[in-house]
Amino acid sequence: MKLDRRELIAALLPGAVLAFWAVAGGFLFAATLEPPERAALGAMLEPRAALLLLGWLLLSGALGALSRRAYLRWVASAARLAEEAKVLLATDVQRTLEPQGSAETQALTQVVNQFAAQRDTLRADIAAQVKEASRGVEQERNRLAALMAELTQSVVVCNLDGRVLLYNARARTQFRALSHAPSVADGAELIGLGRSIYAVFDRALVAHALESVQQRLQRGAAHPSAQFVTGTRAGQLLRVQMAPVRSIDVDGAASRAGDTAPGAVALNGFVLMLENITRDFAAESERDRLLQGLTEGSRASLGNLQAAVEMLDYEDLDTPTRERFLGVIREEVQTMSRRIRELASHTAQTMKTRWPLEDMLGADLVAAAARRIENLYGCRVATSEVDAALWLKVDSFSLLQALLYLAGRLVEEYEIKVLQLRLAEAGGRARLDLVWAGPSMSTETVVGWETDAMRVGADTLALTVRDVVERHDGAFWFERERVRHESFFRLLLPLAEAGEQLDAAMVVRSESRPEVYDFDLFRATEQARELADRRLAELAYTVFDTETTGLQPSEGDEIIQVGATRIVAGKLRREDCFEQLVDPQRDIPAAGIPIHGITPEMVQGAPTIDTVLPAFHAFAQDTVLVAHNAAFDMRFLELKRERTGLAFDQPVLDTLLLSAVVHPQQESHRLEAIAERLGVPVLGRHTALGDAMVTAEVFLKLIPLLAERGIHTLGQARDAAQQTYYARVSY
Repeated sequence: MKLDRRELIAALLPGAVLAFWAVAGGFLFAATLEPPERAALGAMLEPRAALLLLGWLLLSGALGALSRRAYLRWVASAARLAEEAKVLLATDVQRTLEPQGSAETQALTQVVNQFAAQRDTLRADIAAQVKEASRGVEQERNRLAALMAELTQSVVVCNLDGRVLLYNARARTQFRALSHAPSVADGAELIGLGRSIYAVFDRALVAHALESVQQRLQRGAAHPSAQFVTGTRAGQLLRVQMAPVRSIDVDGAASRAGDTAPGAVALNGFVLMLENITRDFAAESERDRLLQGLTEGSRASLGNLQAAVEMLDYEDLDTPTRERFLGVIREEVQTMSRRIRELASHTAQTMKTRWPLEDMLGADLVAAAARRIENLYGCRVATSEVDAALWLKVDSFSLLQALLYLAGRLVEEYEIKVLQLRLAEAGGRARLDLVWAGPSMSTETVVGWETDAMRVGADTLALTVRDVVERHDGAFWFERERVRHESFFRLLLPLAEAGEQLDAAMVVRSESRPEVYDFDLFRATEQARELADRRLAELAYTVFDTETTGLQPSEGDEIIQVGATRIVAGKLRREDCFEQLVDPQRDIPAAGIPIHGITPEMVQGAPTIDTVLPAFHAFAQDTVLVAHNAAFDMRFLELKRERTGLAFDQPVLDTLLLSAVVHPQQESHRLEAIAERLGVPVLGRHTALGDAMVTAEVFLKLIPLLAERGIHTLGQARDAAQQTYYARVSY
C-alpha cells in the first residue's frame, strides 16, 4: 500500500529525533571528559559501533511504527472523518459513517451519524410537504406539456446566447430530419437542452431577426415578430418566425419598453416557430417547370400552325377572299404568339423572384444597415433623408448583406470615408440609395460588382447583388449627380401593402409550458468571460467514456464503444445522450469481453471510428469534457486526430483527479469507490454510456465539495487537479 506523505513523516520523525538527541548528548558528554578519558571512551565504543547503530535502528523502527499507528489512530482517522462529514454536509448523500480510530473519534463519528440522521429526517419531511404543495402545479404542467406535444408546429425557445432551453417533440423530429451528420445513433441529432441553435441557423441571420424584433418592441408593438427563410446544410428550406421572450419583473408581469431605460428593451430569449417549406417550394417549382413546358410546346404548335396557314396560298381560292382570310389568321396567330411570349416571360421572372418576403419598416432597415456598416468598416453613415413612414416588403437579411457588400467595396477600393443612405417612395415603389461624394466608376465596374459573389468581412456569400434584386423583383443601377458632385447606387424595392398595427396597450402573455424544457437556462449567459473564469456550476459539460480492445492506445488498441451524456445548468440530461458501437477493424481480445461485454459479432457492421468520431465531436462541441481517468480516453482521441482531422481542444476535467483533490486521505479513487463514498448508485458499469452516467453523477456531487475548498471556477479546478499525484500518469 502506498504510504501517504504525512504517514511517512510520522514514521521517520521519531528516528530522526532519536538520532539528533544521541549525537547531541554524545557531544555534550564528551565535552565534560578529560582528553585521556575521551580517548578511553572512544576506544571502548569503537568496536561496538555496529551494535549501537543496530540498536538505534531497532529503536527507531519501533518508535516509528508506534508513531505511525498513533498518527493513523488519532490524526488520519479524524481527517478522514472530516472529509466524509463534509460529503454529508455538502451533498444529499444518505449513508452511515463507519466508526474508526480512537475511542474519541469513534464517539464523534456516532454524533455525526446522529446529526446526519436528523437532517435526513427533516429533509424527508420538507420533501413530503413540497411534493404535496406541488401536486396541483404538476397536474397543470402535465396538461400543458401534453398540449405542447400535440402541436403540429415545431417550437424552440432559446436564451440570448442561442442555447436551447425548450423544445417539443415536433421540433426534435424535424431537427433529426435536418441533420446532415452521419447516421450514427442519436449522436447525429442537432437539438438538445443547452445545445446551440447556431448548429442549424446562421448566427448573423438570427442576430438580424432579433434586432428587428427589438426595434419593433421599442416602438411598443404588442406582437413584435420577425420572419426569415433559410436553407440548412442538409439542403432543407425553413420558414422561421421569431418572437421575443421578455423579462419578468417581481410582480410577474412581462417587462414593457417603458419599464426600462430609454431605448432599452428587457429580453432574455426568443421563440422560434419552424416550418419546413422544402416540399411546398419544390412543388411550386415543379408547377413552374410544367407551365414553362406548356408555353414552349404551345409556341412550337403555333409555329406549325402558321406554317400550315402559309400553305393556303396554294389553294384554289379567289385572290380577295384568300387575302382577307389569310390576313385574319396571321393576325390571330401573331396575337396568340405575343401572349404566349408574355406568359413565358412572366413565368420565368416569377421563378427567379419567388422568395418569401416580410413586411418591415424601412427606417429599421436603414438604421440596421448604417450601424453594421459603421461597425464593420469604420466609416460614417448619414441617414437624414429617410421616409420614416415607409413600409417595405423585403428579405431584409439578403438586402442588408447587399448594402454591406457595396459599402465595403467603396471603402476598400475607393477609400470612401462618408456614406449616406436615402429612402423615399418613387412611383409606387421604394427608392433606396447608397450615396457617396467622390470618384465615379465605369459601367463595366458596376456590372462586375453586381454580378460578383458578395463578400462581407471574411465571408463570401453564394448570392450576388443581381440575385438579391431579382429576389425582390426590383431594379439596380448607378447614377452620377454632377451638380451635387455625388454618386449613388439605387435599388428599387417593393412596398408593403400595409404597416403593422401598433397597440402598446396590449402585451403578449404566454401561459404554455413545454414538453422538454429547463427555464433555469434563461440565466445562463455567455458574455466575454473566459472559460477559465467561469464558475463550474454555470458551464455545459459532455461527460464521456470509451470501451476499448485493450489498455495500450499507442500499441494498436482501438475504441469499440463511445458513450456520453450532457450536464447543462447543473443538471444531468439523461435524455440527451450519445451511444455507439464502433468497428475497431481488428480482433477483440477474449480476455476483455467479460469486462465490457462487447463481442466481435456485436461490432460487425457497425460504423468505423472515421464515422463515429465526427458525430461525437459535433455532440461535444462548445462544452467542457469530463471523464474518469480522462488521460486514457483522451489519448485514444488524440491518436485519431491526424486520421480524422478532428481536434478535441476544449478543456478537460478528470473526476479521478478531482476526487484526489477533495479526498486526499482516501485510499482509493476508483470510480466505484468514489460513487460509494458519494452515494451514487452504480448501474450499467463497464458500458460506455453506463460509466458516463455514473461519472456525470459523481462529478455533480464533487462540485459542492470543491467549493468547500475554495475551488469555484474551471481554471481553479484544473490547476488543483494538476497538483495531485495521479496527474503524473500518462498513456
